[in-house]
Amino acid sequence: MENRIDLKIENHIAHANLIRGDKMNALDAEMMDALIECGERIKADKSIRAVVLSGEGRAFCAGLDMGNFAKMAEGGDAGVTDGKERQKLAERTHGLANRPQKVAFTWREIEVPVIAAAQGFALGGGFQLFMGADMRYAAPGTKFSIMEARWGLVPDMGTTHVMTRVAREDIVKELAMTARIFDADEAYEYGFLTRITENPIEAALETAAAIAERNPDAIRGTKRLFNEPADRFVGDTLMLESVLQDDIIGHPNQIEAVKAELEGRPAVYEDAEAKKAAE
Repeated sequence: MENRIDLKIENHIAHANLIRGDKMNALDAEMMDALIECGERIKADKSIRAVVLSGEGRAFCAGLDMGNFAKMAEGGDAGVTDGKERQKLAERTHGLANRPQKVAFTWREIEVPVIAAAQGFALGGGFQLFMGADMRYAAPGTKFSIMEARWGLVPDMGTTHVMTRVAREDIVKELAMTARIFDADEAYEYGFLTRITENPIEAALETAAAIAERNPDAIRGTKRLFNEPADRFVGDTLMLESVLQDDIIGHPNQIEAVKAELEGRPAVYEDAEAKKAAE
């Protein structure tokens, strides 16, 4: 993982930075494996309260490496399913997902919020990775594309359901069927972006720090609440809100949050998940 992603953990914040800048952080087999491994490391560290996902250099992630498409043109595996010959993507190799889906979907599975920070380009698989985050910041002029149609493919990395939750269905269909490149202003208008900012990594780290000051139990519960499928029965939503709140309200961290707010001081939380993992 170390030659593809730099993972730093400090003050309860994990910063995962793609470091294949000379190749615009394109997704080769090593980068896919590194993203999955990085996600698993973050999941296992219960002290983490927020995550920032970024890419160095001219691009957040330019999508599938061109060498992979050359293999695909020859009828090979293209480096996406762990084999020399193409395997059926319908085979579930990573829980609910296959390998390329896991690259993007693993960030949805992380219990704490993930903030993606993009500049330059987030194309194809890079855009799907970007959409795996809970919040998405981008620099002015950043270019995006659901580019798979350019290669005769459908978008298949596990975040199409997110796209249609944040943007109108007809817009997502148009973008996915044309592979049109659109800029940050359009992305914000469509609903793909949380914020356009001159320094998206700095802004993402600031948001992560603000989140890390809150009750980690409530933050995990909030992510779970909003990440449930959009078509879930409304009664289930109401019940889930109540169950999550029952697990939080009146407990030490929630009480500490109230006291700190009333006393005008930073809260000091005990991370129950981290404590449990250490026992």
